[in-house]
Amino acid sequence: MLYAETAALNGSSRVIPARWYGHPFVTRLKSCMDVTPGDLDCLWRLIEAELTVKKRRDLVVDGYEYRKLCFVEDGFAARYKLLHNGKRQIVNFIMPGDVVGIPGSFQETAPYSVITVTDMTLHMCPLDAYAGLCYRRPQFGLALSWLALYEAIICGEHVINTGRRNPAERLAHLLLEIHSRLAMAGRASQACFDLPFSQEIMSDALGLSVPHLNRTLARLRDDGLIKADGRRIEFTDLEALEMLGQFQPLNLTRVPLPPGY
Repeated sequence: MLYAETAALNGSSRVIPARWYGHPFVTRLKSCMDVTPGDLDCLWRLIEAELTVKKRRDLVVDGYEYRKLCFVEDGFAARYKLLHNGKRQIVNFIMPGDVVGIPGSFQETAPYSVITVTDMTLHMCPLDAYAGLCYRRPQFGLALSWLALYEAIICGEHVINTGRRNPAERLAHLLLEIHSRLAMAGRASQACFDLPFSQEIMSDALGLSVPHLNRTLARLRDDGLIKADGRRIEFTDLEALEMLGQFQPLNLTRVPLPPGY
């Protein structure tokens, strides 16, 4: 492994891996604000552990305290609510570059659970340590606000999906959302991607049964909007799919520079 330089962590010497500077979370930071090598070094000093978590493991449990921020380097998870009748509603998906701990770490107890749906690699830091960094370098607080807003907009679209869109519109919108988020992390081509979620996971996100999801997927395929080969999805009529799903790409503005910068 290559190393860029050495940083102090808890009074000891700790090397910063070169891959940190290309971490998907760092890429997302750079998309919304100017980031210096010094900024990234300060952020790395907060990392207390690199975790590799197997699939189907709960990272966060509804109703329990969680005071960490975990920056996802690789793998996928789902944020969900399990109801008293045993039904599960998936609120959002977590992908490379996202943060586990939003919003759970900012409440006394986590309002949702988070489960891995593939093996995941994460870099973990305490929430209090990140808050301390925000006092020293306020741009990190602004960046987290921008990323939290991004999640809020996505969750709002999921509410519209389950509340007002019909099954075909829901599926079209969700496929386009997943593709756009994977593309941001460099995990998708212009019109093709590998769907990382099972049909059971997708159905719990869309509020559909698995058979209904299968029929809806077949409709999109028969209408010439997509091609599906296993988990490989290709958009064959992107414009029509976007019209069906009423999909608008989510492009946030950048964090404004300080006055007089």
